[in-house]
Amino acid sequence: MKKIFNNRILQGSILLLAGLFLGWLIFRSEVPVHHHDSHEHTEESTYTCSMHPHIRQNEPGDCPLCGMALIPVPAESFSSDGSPTAVAMSPEAMALASVQTRIISAVVPGREVTLTGKMAINERRLAVITAGYSGRIEQLFVDFTGQQVRKGEKLATIYSPELVTAQQELLEAAKHKEINPAFYHAAKEKLRLWRITESQVSEIEATGKVVTELDIYADVSGIVIRREVSKGDYVAKGSVLFEITDLSQLWVLLDAYDSDLQFLRNGQRISFTVASVPGREFTSTVSFIDPFINPQTRTASVRAEVGNPQLLLKPEMFVQAKILANLPVSGKSLVVPSTAVLWTGKRSVVYVRLPDRETPAFEMREIILGASLGDSYIVEKGLDEGEEVVVNGAFSIDAAAQLSGKPNMMNPAGGVVTSGHHHGEVKGSHSGQEHNQVQKVTQESQDPVAISGQAKAALQTLLEAYLKWKDALAGDQFPEAQRMAVKMQEELKKVSESHFQGNARNVWMEFRGKLSDNLEHVHHYSAIEPLRNAFQKVSVTMIDLGHVFRPFSGTVYVQHCPMADDNRGADWLSLEKEIRNPYFGSMMLTCGEVIREIK
Repeated sequence: MKKIFNNRILQGSILLLAGLFLGWLIFRSEVPVHHHDSHEHTEESTYTCSMHPHIRQNEPGDCPLCGMALIPVPAESFSSDGSPTAVAMSPEAMALASVQTRIISAVVPGREVTLTGKMAINERRLAVITAGYSGRIEQLFVDFTGQQVRKGEKLATIYSPELVTAQQELLEAAKHKEINPAFYHAAKEKLRLWRITESQVSEIEATGKVVTELDIYADVSGIVIRREVSKGDYVAKGSVLFEITDLSQLWVLLDAYDSDLQFLRNGQRISFTVASVPGREFTSTVSFIDPFINPQTRTASVRAEVGNPQLLLKPEMFVQAKILANLPVSGKSLVVPSTAVLWTGKRSVVYVRLPDRETPAFEMREIILGASLGDSYIVEKGLDEGEEVVVNGAFSIDAAAQLSGKPNMMNPAGGVVTSGHHHGEVKGSHSGQEHNQVQKVTQESQDPVAISGQAKAALQTLLEAYLKWKDALAGDQFPEAQRMAVKMQEELKKVSESHFQGNARNVWMEFRGKLSDNLEHVHHYSAIEPLRNAFQKVSVTMIDLGHVFRPFSGTVYVQHCPMADDNRGADWLSLEKEIRNPYFGSMMLTCGEVIREIK
């Protein structure tokens, strides 16, 4: 036995077996742990909708709002940074999302107003040549319209029997002017009133000869823009013979919409270009703003005067003009670029970078906007000078906030929205039923304005055309959508204001004005997108009209698509809960949700 244990081979084998046995004992307990971790990882897999990132689900499936297939949530590039409202973003994620920021400051607010218009004749430099007496055109020295003439140049020669008689009276009165000077002076004045010059009168008196033909001369230098007579024509006293204008000075007539008028003042500098003179910019100042709005074009005329010594500019040339307008406010104001602002309904939000953070972190801030400055807005409330605002990539940060349950533009209170895979329920900080109930109470708390049965019937006809327009847009049917838009325009004209009494009449007149403006050009459109834009504006008024008058015979649903209007969101009315999106049609037919009801 002692020899067996002294065998080195046997000793090595025993040690190897003992090591294997101990290793099995040590690592046996870790195997189930790995399996358990793997199981937990599977359970924690999360799926979301690329169109509605606030939807989250623990299994693959379809989005309950738009029906698109859910995708796995990518590896987190965002974190909470320990704050309940802040979204931290890695530098890599910022680069991928092209996030850019800018420190806002107070400036004297100004807006560059872009206007279009045309060159026009300066009416102050327009002269009309008329006949001072009746007669026949014996000679014509202006052969065509557009001919250049100088002041004092002979335009035509007229034979006038009345003029012959008046000259004979002058010659007889001249013989007895010492005896009857009043009669003499009256005869001379009669010829002057007929636009006979003093030199012509003196020549008649000196020669004693009656002139049967007298010449007509140009009062100003310029271009003949109108010739109303030909050789041999008989003209009556006061008849227009020629119109002459001086083109060395022209008017610039621009069309300004009523939303632009608040920025325009007399004396403002204007710069403009014309296509026929490329590379040349002309300048002038605003000299007149029309106090009336043209009811057909819904614009007011803005006028400036410009010198044209080389006659490069011609009347009726199209003009592109810019006016840098300072707003009528005292002092400086905070200004934020329009690319920084996210809109949802009436709310406007921006994302502000939090200071003194190792990892960039951003927080949503609701703000109140003032006047639009074109590519920027005045901030009335919500931001302080010196804060750093996201001006590019704000939507990506908002999507991250939705995924992480932080406050975002669609859900200011925060909270992750999850969707049950089997039941399709949408759950959040409160159930969808509770949410609808809150909105229902809010809407029903507003008392409708009482209207007559005739008014309700007229508004229901208007709604019928609107709903058919909506259905045609959802079906991508341009001809039918345009036909229904025109029909709604026609039905609007049929609604008599006499159907509305008292305050209801004033309210209806305001609604009718907005609808009329938004429907004005629907018959001119040649593509479906402008019709969709017009429908969006009409929908805003129709929803307000529905809340105020409640003319519906049943329940009408207000539906919302967050992706419409360049991700600012847009609403519409429908008789069914089923979503049929008029803003995207077949591209995203079921994208949207019911946000409230109008009974």
